[in-house]
Amino acid sequence: MKRTLTSILAATTALATPVLAEDLSVVGSWSGLPLHKQFEAPFWSETLPAASGGNINVALTTHNQMNLGLGDVYRLLGDGVYDVAMTVADYAVADAPELEGLDVPLVALTADEARAMVDAARPMVTDIYHDRFNSHVLAIAPYPPQVVFCNAEIAGLDDLAGKKVRASGRMTAKFLEALGAEGVNVSFSEVPGALQKGVVDCAVTGAGSGYSAGWWEVSTHLLPIPLGGWDSVVTAMNMDKWMSLDADTQALIADQIKTEFEDPAWAVAQDALVNDIACLTGNGDCPAGEARDMTLVEVSDADFAKARDVLVNEVLPEWAERAGADWAQRWNASVGEVVGVKIN
Repeated sequence: MKRTLTSILAATTALATPVLAEDLSVVGSWSGLPLHKQFEAPFWSETLPAASGGNINVALTTHNQMNLGLGDVYRLLGDGVYDVAMTVADYAVADAPELEGLDVPLVALTADEARAMVDAARPMVTDIYHDRFNSHVLAIAPYPPQVVFCNAEIAGLDDLAGKKVRASGRMTAKFLEALGAEGVNVSFSEVPGALQKGVVDCAVTGAGSGYSAGWWEVSTHLLPIPLGGWDSVVTAMNMDKWMSLDADTQALIADQIKTEFEDPAWAVAQDALVNDIACLTGNGDCPAGEARDMTLVEVSDADFAKARDVLVNEVLPEWAERAGADWAQRWNASVGEVVGVKIN
């Protein structure tokens, strides 16, 4: 009887934590932005190792600290250069145009709508990362909605016509071009200089990202229409590494990353937008620091109607041609059903 009880206890303990110690090399997203500082870094540095009872050891850096090309982050992950990586999915669309369907502009105006869109897209994203990047998707978390910073006087969406605008992703660039603007490819870190020198007139990024990076120093007007979607950040593990883990370790990581990273990041996304706009414009309280005085441009119903018309009739059909009919049909049956949009 004693031997049987000992065996049961040993089996239970084995199920509770990973059996073998695992070392994970993890490459996070932009080190200076709130998603990394508030959620990624604490999760990988503290939460997951503690939940594993010390059996998972993490060496954490970020892609900008490693000076990686943004388009290389997932390619190198698939090659096994590191075990886990996370960055904006739009950075990888040159290798996977079908991935643009994850973060479509203007179809999700609240955090709840954005998460529903992401959840609907997740099976597609899982297959894309498996096939294109030899990796397993662990989480999809948001940056706040990608809004428009301009170092020029604008009064609404129509005023973007003729302007050079830094896009946050390929679909956003196509969207801007359909509005009569010129989409310009400038990396996030180079935007302040580009705005200051007139290389671009406007730039799209998350309101909080723009606040943290000081874009308010080189731009005057803020148009809070989510032209760039929510810039979903995908966390993935090299597939060979994932398959090498025992089932208990896989289950522990999957559970912990959902409850301690993904869910909390989504929970603050909506309030973050409101607070970030207040921080940039002085319209309301700024919990992040000193409020700035950018001009807040009110978005009219006509702006939203025009933008959605351009999206449905021009941008999405163009994406469907590049991604292929099979992906368009799959998008219609998943994301399209959730957001109420159909690609013809």
